[in-house]
Amino acid sequence: MKPLLTATFALLFSLASYASEITIYTAQSIITMEPSQPRATAVAVQNGLIVGVGTEASLMPWVDRFGGKIDRQLEDMTVMPGFIDPHVHPSLPAILTQLPFLAPDDWSLPTGEFPGALTPEDYKSKLIALEANHADRSKPFGSWGYHELWHGHVRRAELDAWFGDRPVFIWQRSFHEVIFNTAALDHFGITQADAEAAHGEANWDEGHFWENGLFAVFRNLGYLIEPHNYMRGTQNFLDMAHQGGVTTAVDMGLGISSDPDIELQLLSGMVQQAKAPLRLVMTPIISKFMQSGKTPEQALEQVKQWQQTYTGQVSVRDHFKLMVDGAIFSALAQFKAPGYLDGHEGVWLVPEAALKEYAEVFWRAGFQLHAHSNGDAATERTLDLVESLLTHFPRRDHSFTIEHFAYATSDQAKRIKAIGVIESANPYYHYILSDSYGEHEIGPSRAEQMVRLGTLERLGVPFTLHSDTPMAPLKPLTLAWNASNRQTINGHLTGQNERVSLDAALRAITIDAAWAVGMETEIGSIAVGKKADFTVLAQDPYEVGASGLKDIEIRGTIFEGRFAPVH
Repeated sequence: MKPLLTATFALLFSLASYASEITIYTAQSIITMEPSQPRATAVAVQNGLIVGVGTEASLMPWVDRFGGKIDRQLEDMTVMPGFIDPHVHPSLPAILTQLPFLAPDDWSLPTGEFPGALTPEDYKSKLIALEANHADRSKPFGSWGYHELWHGHVRRAELDAWFGDRPVFIWQRSFHEVIFNTAALDHFGITQADAEAAHGEANWDEGHFWENGLFAVFRNLGYLIEPHNYMRGTQNFLDMAHQGGVTTAVDMGLGISSDPDIELQLLSGMVQQAKAPLRLVMTPIISKFMQSGKTPEQALEQVKQWQQTYTGQVSVRDHFKLMVDGAIFSALAQFKAPGYLDGHEGVWLVPEAALKEYAEVFWRAGFQLHAHSNGDAATERTLDLVESLLTHFPRRDHSFTIEHFAYATSDQAKRIKAIGVIESANPYYHYILSDSYGEHEIGPSRAEQMVRLGTLERLGVPFTLHSDTPMAPLKPLTLAWNASNRQTINGHLTGQNERVSLDAALRAITIDAAWAVGMETEIGSIAVGKKADFTVLAQDPYEVGASGLKDIEIRGTIFEGRFAPVH
């Protein structure tokens, strides 16, 4: 049965079964993201679903038939489909927002306002001040947001000199690295043997652990994932999503920082307990299964069990994440020649043979595969993988998605189009990294072309925008601003041919995002039969224009018909 027909029957069944009251929300303007009816001024909602879109007068027969009310509290506002962030990591802000944020960029978080530090001197002075104000002296002091390109070379020796025998650790901006002073190593019981067992991704003398080295010592930081701390941090994540107007988010790494079963239980419980206006789709990740020694077949069986257990507001669907190269924030992405300016190389996170084995099993099971891929060498390996899968196991509906898309060549963009790959991109990379990466890492010509979305739009490649939070603010309008303006943190306008249109940017956080995660029949546009998920704005983004997107105030969200204002 066709999806639209199925949705219609489901809607009729719902109406016949429950026949609950209708709520008609009126607004100054409703942007539907439906080409056949792009604008409206009223939408009728029943049992969490949209039953009509139009004007107050055209929808009144619904109230006459079922009873209901006209809700006019949004009548001077603009309503859009609920924003979708297709790549987040709830567990990371659940951990990191327990710590003060000190990064190059300014952030506004539920825990406070955190101005950035753009120089080593500013970073040192602000870090020392934050430690001095650390309330609980019985616990180590930790901060999140450090980045060497702005803050200079800070390792064990520097932290020892600044803080003496006070246990202090700093988390790199991307989460992928952590640095301890001597007192913190002692406090957490981290040993030289731990560093030596990290497969070259740790430096004991410098107190520096990255990628797999970080996860080797993560268990030592267990107090951050104790239930009461973790739940407080999870509430921060839920607040961040709501303040950004997000009604659907996709976790692209189930269990990335803890046991996946525990994470599912905690998140599911928290979302229900908080009555959060948000649904979460949880995506299992290859590295978690490899760490536990599971075969691809065993991993698939585990995922199917989660799918049967978690089907509500927190669910597990047919998504699986692969890991290709290292983090772009850590300059560990894999670039083709000429590589990095200083000659260092990125890292491959998963051996190519294992990548292929897991990909094949989940591909043949009908899953949508998502590949964490940053540099152009990683893009090449990923596209080779997709072509191999298509050759041996053809699929029309594969929707294979490259996650991040930090840098790819124009030729690779054409290849992406040819084999039907979707891009889920983080445009914030260009904003925060391109200037510094042009000077220090990959040269200006490539750095200016980071996140090559304009090319994708011209080629007709489907793409969406994500925060990868905590890598970027959980604010889809900020991401749309990044993509449509391409202004750097220093105010430079670079790579202007890679800007996207205002309409493409807004579609990328609504209907195109829904399509990219296989939920286009449920969410992403304001249409009859879809879930009543809306984001409420103080201004119309099409009237404000691309330059003003990030400054539009989010007034609240409507999640499955229930209004939740932003306070």
